[in-house]
Order: sequence, then C-alpha cells, then structure tokens
Amino acid sequence: MNKQPAKPTTLDEARNAKPALLAALAGDERVNGVGLGYDPADGYVLKVNLTVPEASAVVPPAVNGVRVRTEVVGTVHPQ
Repeated sequence: MNKQPAKPTTLDEARNAKPALLAALAGDERVNGVGLGYDPADGYVLKVNLTVPEASAVVPPAVNGVRVRTEVVGTVHPQ
C-alpha cells in the first residue's frame, strides 16, 4: 500500500486509489476530507484535510502507488 510512484500519476489511478485511502482513514475524526489534487512533479495525488497536525502520523505516504498529501485546515463549520 505504501509504494511510491515512479511516474506521474493519472487521474484514473488517483480515483481508483481513493476508496482504499478512505477505508484506511474511516472513523478518524481528525480527518475532515479526502479528495484529489495535482502536483506538476507527481501528477494527480490524494489530498487529506486534517483538523490537527498530529493526525498526519496515521496517513500513509502513498496508496496503491499514488502519493498522499496532507493539509491541516482545522475544523470545518457550516456557515
């Protein structure tokens, strides 16, 4: 599950890896979003929004060859 990508990841590869990441992070209340992003060097990536920096310890660096990026965005509240 933690294989690092050797070539830029395609959109389809990232979309196909997303369910495995969602399953791995299910139930962790410090995770408030999982989506797709783009990096010119890596191609498409999986992006995980976190409420606190400490939660990055449970996020794998890659899933099915797709790099995973994290960003601490805090708690999201409806407006």
